[in-house]
Amino acid sequence: QVQLVESGGGLVQAGGSLRLSCAASGRSVSTVRIYGMDWCRQAPGKEREFVASHSWSGGIRYIADYADSVKGRFTISRDNAKYTLYLQMNNLKPEDTAIYYCAARSGPAGQGEYDYWGQGTQVTVSS
Repeated sequence: QVQLVESGGGLVQAGGSLRLSCAASGRSVSTVRIYGMDWCRQAPGKEREFVASHSWSGGIRYIADYADSVKGRFTISRDNAKYTLYLQMNNLKPEDTAIYYCAARSGPAGQGEYDYWGQGTQVTVSS
């Protein structure tokens, strides 16, 4: 079992930055290194949507991918020594306001199927 806990959300003005963290723990935490780790978000009244993915491609290599709406502004990364996933968010816009969730998957990216979810952290961007 793996538990995921997000942190780093808050209120920021448009154009500002935030860095979200997702700390993994639990009996199977050592396997997280080869899990795909994604960030998703859900805005009020909208369905949850994909934001960014970080997929293991063998050895110490990972592949990052982003939703078009955040490309060039958000950066996903992880620190395996700390079992932590990050999302650096720059040039934030009001439309980025949402609850941000991290999720871990043993399968391929793009399928929308996850093994574990965090509880979410609120990001609010004021205009």
